[in-house]
Amino acid sequence: MVSIAADAVGHEMKQAPAYSEFHPRWYRSRVSTYWWLGKWAHLKFILRELSSVFVAFFVVLTLLQIWAVRSGPEAYAEFQEWLRKPLVITLNVISFFFVLFHAITWFNVAPRAMAVRVGGKRVPDVVIAGSNYAAWVVVSAIVAWLLLGG
Repeated sequence: MVSIAADAVGHEMKQAPAYSEFHPRWYRSRVSTYWWLGKWAHLKFILRELSSVFVAFFVVLTLLQIWAVRSGPEAYAEFQEWLRKPLVITLNVISFFFVLFHAITWFNVAPRAMAVRVGGKRVPDVVIAGSNYAAWVVVSAIVAWLLLGG
């Protein structure tokens, strides 16, 4: 009797599972391609990610300027003339605002990105963000002083 029950259980396990031709689909609500326009936090995130393209543009522009300086006065004069074109000026202004936005949003998110502890206690967010802003102001003042003939 025990062997009959074991055969019945073994027989059931050997059968292929029953599949339906019409498998039920899971409900998934449609999400617009422009979902990130719905909330300011999402838009800010996308703009900060997009701003990295403009940061890269400034890096490439700086490298080109260094190359022009290294290539001599004529190459640097040509580079300066290229920088005076309205399209390049417009691109630089747009890039400046995106880089500024990138820096500000990064300084605001920095306390969540790095948890600094002193004496076992977490440093307040305002101290971390404030020290970043203070360092930014100091470095900017030094660069301005150097560029203006300090």
